[in-house]
Amino acid sequence: MKPEPRKIPFFDFCSIVRPFRESGRCIAQVEITPDLKNGFGTAHGGLLMTLLDACMAGAASSTLDAGHSVITIDMQVNFLTPGHGKLTGEGKVLRGGRSIIVVEGWIRDEKDELVAKGTGLFRPLRTGPTPAPTN
Repeated sequence: MKPEPRKIPFFDFCSIVRPFRESGRCIAQVEITPDLKNGFGTAHGGLLMTLLDACMAGAASSTLDAGHSVITIDMQVNFLTPGHGKLTGEGKVLRGGRSIIVVEGWIRDEKDELVAKGTGLFRPLRTGPTPAPTN
């Protein structure tokens, strides 16, 4: 498994963890606490989008070499059922590329019910030092 590319403070703020990130797949999880609920007492839609972004971006970045990461350039989300308890998101790369990586993702609850699904487009970026010229 590749290590986290760098610390993402917003994931800590949302209590999102990514226990698996490798070979074009990533799992991200969150336990829904009162602070993460909307006015109806279910997982906030913004949190669900963040969880999908975490697992899809993690899947995309797991296909890259060290010193590279991704930014989200487009994301489409369908909310299917209210989220409660521990939610698990999974992202899977559909098509890799040098300029765009296409990823799908989904979130399931503890009963394995589909809470949300989405697709995303991610742009690879160099995050580490630029290699010195060899000539």
